[in-house]
Amino acid sequence: MQTTLAGQSALGAQQRARFQRRAADNLTIVLFLAPALVVFLVFVIYPILQSVYYSLFNWKGFGPAVDFIGLDNYVRILSDAIFIKAVGNGLLIVLLSLTIQLPLSLLLALMVGRDLPGRVVFRTIFFLPYVFSEVIVALIWLSLYNPDPERGFINALLVLIPGLKAQAFLGDTSLVMACIFVVLTWKYFGLHMLLYMAGVQNIPTEVEEAARIDGANRRQMLTFITIPLLSGTIRTSVYLSVVGSLQQFILVWIMTKGGPVNASEVMATYMYRFGFIRFWLGYGCAVALVMFLMCLIFSLIYQYLAARRPDYLA
Repeated sequence: MQTTLAGQSALGAQQRARFQRRAADNLTIVLFLAPALVVFLVFVIYPILQSVYYSLFNWKGFGPAVDFIGLDNYVRILSDAIFIKAVGNGLLIVLLSLTIQLPLSLLLALMVGRDLPGRVVFRTIFFLPYVFSEVIVALIWLSLYNPDPERGFINALLVLIPGLKAQAFLGDTSLVMACIFVVLTWKYFGLHMLLYMAGVQNIPTEVEEAARIDGANRRQMLTFITIPLLSGTIRTSVYLSVVGSLQQFILVWIMTKGGPVNASEVMATYMYRFGFIRFWLGYGCAVALVMFLMCLIFSLIYQYLAARRPDYLA
């Protein structure tokens, strides 16, 4: 009887000690997470909730919000032809990025490969534009696109070709989005290429050597080995490209301010125009929330699809 009681007492002491250790570990975790959680709540969650509140008012940014209009801002956004145009331009940038920019980045990464002499120089050359701030990039290309042949390098070359004349690239509604996409590609091409090169270099050489021994040609290795093993890197690149395209602002605003005639308007420039130039901050908050919801929905779909991938593609 005494032995049983002693065993139960020892077991209870072990359980209490285990509980105390677990409580101490949880407290340590909470203390380490608390600063980041406070920053996240103050600078992310609180501004989102505040934007939701102000989006329900006709608020100019001065004084308290008192003119409650409910969902009228959202109704106006979805019925505004300029905003629909801005959404279309954003989706156009996404489409061009996924069909032109990323495939070209992947192709160049595969061409450079692991053993190309001077690959470090190639990395530096292509990655250098990404190091520049978007303001600097916009100013560089504004100079290149200058319609005056004496000031714009591209037009200076065009006038040297018989039959061609100087173009107002950023002033032509049919050319402006293509010109902006060229700048975006020049800016971010190196980032995606570097991601793909890192993925290629992480593919075990033993796998490729085994495929060669089994008689696989270059196309088969690319289709059945390289691309599947790069799927994680490709998904990351696609995610960064889509979210970045939907949120694009600085390059477009500096180069065109959404013009000419709203031909290059994107959602961020539309929000800035109404929120910070016209001081319709309630309306601007509503636009920001629509942008946030679009990015959030895409992120959730991306996470859902990524979680369903086979383990060897994760």
